[in-house]
Amino acid sequence: MTIFQSKKPAPYTIVVGCGRLGANLANTLSDQGKNVLILDRNKASFRKLSSSFGGLTLEGDGTDLDVLKEAGIPQANTVVAVTNNDNVNIMIAQMARELFQVGRVISRLYDPERECVYRELGVDTICPAVLSANEIDKLLGKPGAAGNEANAS
Repeated sequence: MTIFQSKKPAPYTIVVGCGRLGANLANTLSDQGKNVLILDRNKASFRKLSSSFGGLTLEGDGTDLDVLKEAGIPQANTVVAVTNNDNVNIMIAQMARELFQVGRVISRLYDPERECVYRELGVDTICPAVLSANEIDKLLGKPGAAGNEANAS
């Protein structure tokens, strides 16, 4: 039996990985009234979800086709892979995109050199190292930033 019994439920997002980022994202989507299912291998990870979380949780391996089907991936409009492993994230992204034709696939990527692989699959990426470097660069460019006193005048 799958979680979704009807053929076309309302659009929803599947988040794979209930670490800090995945839990925060799932909580935010739930708070916005959006349909969200969060999937993680470790049931204890769901404790990171807020008490007001109104979405669904599913314990299982996000690289397992049967688990993805149980999660209702054929009906999902978005899949977000945010496990702590680039190889797992790319596998989930590839299955979501190629096997289930999910319209929007987003993946966290720790190694920015792998971005070309994701791009070829049509997967959007979020790379913490690149985002952090960009933000630090912006902060350093602001007047009054350490080492940038000459630009402050």
